[in-house]
Amino acid sequence: MALMWDEVREDFPGLEGKVYLNAAATSLIARPVRETVTAFYRELEEGGDRLWGTWMRRREEVRGKVARFIGAGPDEIAFVANTSTGMNLIVDLLEGDGAVLSDELEFPAVTLPWIHRGVLVRFVPAVEGVLRVESFREGEAPRTATISISHVQFSNGCRQDLDAFGRIKGSRHLVVSGSQSVGAFPVDVRQSGVDALATAGHKWLGAGFGAGFCYISRELLKERPPRAVGWLSGVDPYAFDNRHAETLPTNARTEVGCPSFGTIAALGAAVDYLAGLGTDAIAERILSLNMYLTFRLGREAFEVLSPGDEHRSGETLVRLPDPPRALAFLRERHIHVTEKPEGLRISTHFYNTEAEIDACVDALVEYRELLLL
Repeated sequence: MALMWDEVREDFPGLEGKVYLNAAATSLIARPVRETVTAFYRELEEGGDRLWGTWMRRREEVRGKVARFIGAGPDEIAFVANTSTGMNLIVDLLEGDGAVLSDELEFPAVTLPWIHRGVLVRFVPAVEGVLRVESFREGEAPRTATISISHVQFSNGCRQDLDAFGRIKGSRHLVVSGSQSVGAFPVDVRQSGVDALATAGHKWLGAGFGAGFCYISRELLKERPPRAVGWLSGVDPYAFDNRHAETLPTNARTEVGCPSFGTIAALGAAVDYLAGLGTDAIAERILSLNMYLTFRLGREAFEVLSPGDEHRSGETLVRLPDPPRALAFLRERHIHVTEKPEGLRISTHFYNTEAEIDACVDALVEYRELLLL
């Protein structure tokens, strides 16, 4: 297995000359993703929109790949630029149902779209950096119509059991941000009872900026009309009827204008690449590297602020004094991580190695010694 991961690294030329432990911010992309995008822009360069029909067919092929990747149907997938766009599409459908239950660790994209529409959002506290599913259980939590959470928290990497949330959601909708999990851990929206999910493509998916998607269950799509439509939202857009249109029954209705073919191609190539490696194998590799990281940090007496056990993910928050200075110190040594108020967030993706983790931890030891001088 070690040999396989060494071979995988050859697909990531961006790894050369640096220690990149920053997938939770932006992942490096694999060579096949870049080559796919380059091929599309070469077609555009040489023929303008001559291949419009081909690109539209490819779009639907990618939609099917994305759907299979998360256990959904193609009719439930829409392409979006980022998580925030997807969350707003979800809020369009659910804002009238009532209050939302979220948590104090959340990324703003998970809560602000609700708050902006005037929806009451109630926040569940974290206990020692962990969100307990019991706190969201009906009867235990405040009464709400929707649960809105991240699968993995951006702040400290706390990973939630989506199956458990599906079991306790009751009559409420379960809305999930997958930006810190899709591409790193298996997701099956049908199995977990997820009603809607939004994710960016530039983090663990490795598809680059603008290559996200949004899943909305067909049950919600049937019940509720879209808020925004455009010329491609209709069943027969090429009729060019500017007075009447029958809106598509699928989530593609939210793709209101000409598609972003380049980012869709990137997403399809990224999903192909990850599926080829296997989502279970990727998750196992990420968790193994993360366990090694926390072991090394613990052995050097650093305080780890991220939960372990079943809540472990690919993200580790380590407490450090003067985080901006710590980040600059690592950058001088070509080590890439993310600054946080409490310290630094270190992300281990499948393309990383134990040697890179050693280099990072050794640099942190050096930084700590520098502060003592």
